[in-house]
Amino acid sequence: MECENISIIVSEPDVVIRTSNGLKIPAFSGALVSASPVFEEIVERRRRKGRLDKAVPILGVPSDAVLAFVGFLCSPRSESLDQNEVMDKYGMHLMVLSHVYRVKWLKDLCEVELALRLTVDSVVDVLQLARQCDVPKLYLQCMKLLNKEFAAVEKTEGWVFLQNNDPWFELEILKFLEEEDLKQKRRKRKIEEQKVYLQLSEAMECVQHIFTEGCTHVGPYEAKVTPNKQKSHSCPNYATCHVLQNLIKHLASCRANRSACSKCRHIWDLLRLHSSVCQSTDQCRVPLCKQFKMMKMEGKGENEKWRLLAKRVVNVKVMSSLAKGRKGDLLNKL
Repeated sequence: MECENISIIVSEPDVVIRTSNGLKIPAFSGALVSASPVFEEIVERRRRKGRLDKAVPILGVPSDAVLAFVGFLCSPRSESLDQNEVMDKYGMHLMVLSHVYRVKWLKDLCEVELALRLTVDSVVDVLQLARQCDVPKLYLQCMKLLNKEFAAVEKTEGWVFLQNNDPWFELEILKFLEEEDLKQKRRKRKIEEQKVYLQLSEAMECVQHIFTEGCTHVGPYEAKVTPNKQKSHSCPNYATCHVLQNLIKHLASCRANRSACSKCRHIWDLLRLHSSVCQSTDQCRVPLCKQFKMMKMEGKGENEKWRLLAKRVVNVKVMSSLAKGRKGDLLNKL
């Protein structure tokens, strides 16, 4: 008989594995040594002492799990070994054995198979196993499922048992869930901020468009006296332009104090923000652009605030343009 993981061909098993219930499983020492450095140490030590005929105990797991473990080591591709059925029944036990006996390929296989079989009922047990057997990828997968289905998981027997017997690990899990929740909130807040910056960028483009090319009611003198010019180009952001035109007309006619009028403050701040990103020197037609650039702001902090806001608006606009460009390239390829 030949075992696939052994370079020595022997006719009969030369070592016996003993399980917790006394079952004796004959095996080939060469196959065990080839697959596991731990078995290599055990067999070598017994050979030196002349005790190779004495059974090697593998205790603490079901006998059928040990039988499957030995089968994997001796003949991993054997047709008589139903891998799916074995993993369904003894996947967790095989993970423990492969970790203890340092059988990396089998440990990797168990990691994949256990991840595929993760459920709300089993996730706490698999999580503890992944932690004990040092399987970080499986540990993270369990944490993600636990975070997603925590309301259901906390009702399971596994979670109740964990609470009663390992409060430190429970605290570790709860801290992870809290951090994930904070990350999600930060991501959501970041997305909302980017939307605001994009809206500001679009508004500044509209301001430039209104005072450079002219758009419906508000625009430069040349656009007003040559209406055909403005009609030949449709406004890409008419809704935003329309709102800004109303604000500009309001600013021109409002008799209230600017600081007391919210509409005036909105368009005033937008004109000020435009001046912070405008690269023109004397050619810009946007009202107050040159004055804002020359005006000395009150306090350094306010200067820094406006520069930071302008930088973020420009950065988000650039990233959005790049993303649209990549999307267009992908669509063209398709």
